[in-house]
Amino acid sequence: MRRFRAIYRKELQAYFTSPASYVAFAVYVLISSMMFYLNFVMFQPSIIDFRLVSGNAVFMYVFVIPLLTMRLLADEFRQGTDELLFTSPARLSHIVLGKYAAALVVMVLLVCLSLLYPIIMSFFGPLDWPVLLTSVLGMLLLSATMAAVGLFASTLSQHQMVAAIAGVVMLLAFWLLDMPASTSPEWGSWLAPFAMNLRLESFMKGVINGADILFFLTLSAVFLVLSIQVLDRKRWR
Repeated sequence: MRRFRAIYRKELQAYFTSPASYVAFAVYVLISSMMFYLNFVMFQPSIIDFRLVSGNAVFMYVFVIPLLTMRLLADEFRQGTDELLFTSPARLSHIVLGKYAAALVVMVLLVCLSLLYPIIMSFFGPLDWPVLLTSVLGMLLLSATMAAVGLFASTLSQHQMVAAIAGVVMLLAFWLLDMPASTSPEWGSWLAPFAMNLRLESFMKGVINGADILFFLTLSAVFLVLSIQVLDRKRWR
């Protein structure tokens, strides 16, 4: 656990000293604020419903989260410090989980930024607390899963932007898997259960579905294991 904590602290410190993290947060806040203004202020009469903003916010995760995770391992490859990691006493699982834990803290901060909007809404009317709480839970699970996908993308290249693009492509693929259902019901029945946006719908309706929670946790675990496997192959090259 000591090695895990050391990697976790190092990565968390790197997040708060990296300009790229602040740029990603700034872009997220700027665009989500614009969408909130359009949906809540410009659209009259105003509806006190967190889902007016959460839908746009979670779609932005597809692009923002890969920017926040692109440097996790790609930067190690670029600087050549991956050799130090591979030869250190830390196991590959410690390396991956330590970096992922730091990313999870950032994901929590990202979701917390979205809570600014229901706070503003609360001044104009009562909030639907069950829907708000389940929506936040869904956003946390979704962002954690996307962070695992972004971490895996970061293992594929030493160039951060290549890792970010790979992460966006993979997340878009998972996000749009429900589209084949409208054109080919046969393929849709197989692919739709893996669509992230469909798995999030029940949380946005105020319903906690155990199958959806299991989906996000399992998909996160799969991509963490894949990240470990990729690092193991790189270590023996």
